[in-house]
Amino acid sequence: MTSPTSFHAQTHIELAEARIVIAELCAHMVEHDAQVEALGEERILKFRGACARFSRQGRATVVDLSAPSLEGLYFLRMTVAAHLKEFAGGNVAPIRWTGDAQDLTRPPNFQILRLRAIRDLTPHMRRLTLAGDDVARFAPLDALHVNILLQRPELSEPQWPSVGPDGLIAWPDPGLRPALRKYTIRNVDLAAGTIAVDFVLHADAGPGAALAEHAVVGQEIGTIGPGGGGLVAADWYLFAGDETALPAMARMLAHLPPTARGFAFIEVDDEREIQPLENRTQIHVSWLFRRGAVAGTTSLLIDAVMAAEFPSNGSRVYVWVGCEFDAFRSIRTHLRGERGLRKEDHLVVAYWRRGATGP
Repeated sequence: MTSPTSFHAQTHIELAEARIVIAELCAHMVEHDAQVEALGEERILKFRGACARFSRQGRATVVDLSAPSLEGLYFLRMTVAAHLKEFAGGNVAPIRWTGDAQDLTRPPNFQILRLRAIRDLTPHMRRLTLAGDDVARFAPLDALHVNILLQRPELSEPQWPSVGPDGLIAWPDPGLRPALRKYTIRNVDLAAGTIAVDFVLHADAGPGAALAEHAVVGQEIGTIGPGGGGLVAADWYLFAGDETALPAMARMLAHLPPTARGFAFIEVDDEREIQPLENRTQIHVSWLFRRGAVAGTTSLLIDAVMAAEFPSNGSRVYVWVGCEFDAFRSIRTHLRGERGLRKEDHLVVAYWRRGATGP
């Protein structure tokens, strides 16, 4: 049987101040790279091959969605429903979608994986190897991260997400829903049906580190993904990050071609935290040691990035940095100001913030 080339969903809703709400929703989505068309009173949003059409039918607002995949339709339903509720200020009748994806019981990007192995790579880095039926979805390099569901310790059974009739994620007990933390997928073994996720272990363990510290082989772990940024094609690279960013840098290094040039600066506590890295490239890796200083209190990464000699021969440059919040701000300011990098030439992210307990 031939698969459909597109998937569709529709809803009719009573929406006060419909024109204002739809206009605000469209303006917001344009800020996120969507395009909007006006056909009379209709508004059409187009992005990433998907489409949302808003029209009137009597007193009702009709929303027609189309997407090239069932998963794409799921995300489009969720996005439209969430923003309709947001811009209507809660003054919107219940949303119920008809058409494709209405029989979804779980988010299509959700999987329950089983913990197959636990291994300490260094004194402060632990690897969890997770097995599942569909790890191939994690293999592409355009999205390197996965959200891991961290269950509340007071629960005797894990909570898993379902999909409500409005297309939004629903939980059995919303007040005790799991926390989500984003981690890099360190590698994917398609033959074994596993992925590896590396966790930093530290004394003031947050919920993610606590999961790794108390993990038991055979345990079920919920995941949502993949997502987040991925590998960008360039001639010359500058990577910089601390332990939290090491898995992402290691995976990107392992998949770059031998012609790639540049530098990678990796901040860790001491020599015991050095890991063997697969690196066929001409990118020179330098390990920076805090030697007992509290993570997030040194200028090691900032100094290394500022001192790096960028190419001046017209090479395509890409800079990737993951670190503590204060260092993130300093490095991003330097790259955009002194270096003059465009948005598409760099990605600088704060993986954590010193003193903060949240994500």
